[in-house]
Amino acid sequence: MSTTTITIRTDPDLAGKVAALASSMDRSRNWVIEEALRQYVETQAWQIEGIKAAIGSLDRGEGIPHEQVMAAMEGLLSAHDKRA
Repeated sequence: MSTTTITIRTDPDLAGKVAALASSMDRSRNWVIEEALRQYVETQAWQIEGIKAAIGSLDRGEGIPHEQVMAAMEGLLSAHDKRA
């Protein structure tokens, strides 16, 4: 697998935490940073796709009207208050 170099600037505290984590895992700092970056990018991509799907659903009229949601919530709160 080919690689490319990315340079970042970070505060010494975070750099120290990365170094400590790498040491405790018997891994390189590069491995820890690459794994963290991979997880971050995957999570952000997943969230963005979910948001796009939700917006598409709303654009197709598949959402629940605000008034209907509020009425349902008021019913739940009322039922909860009666039990309390």
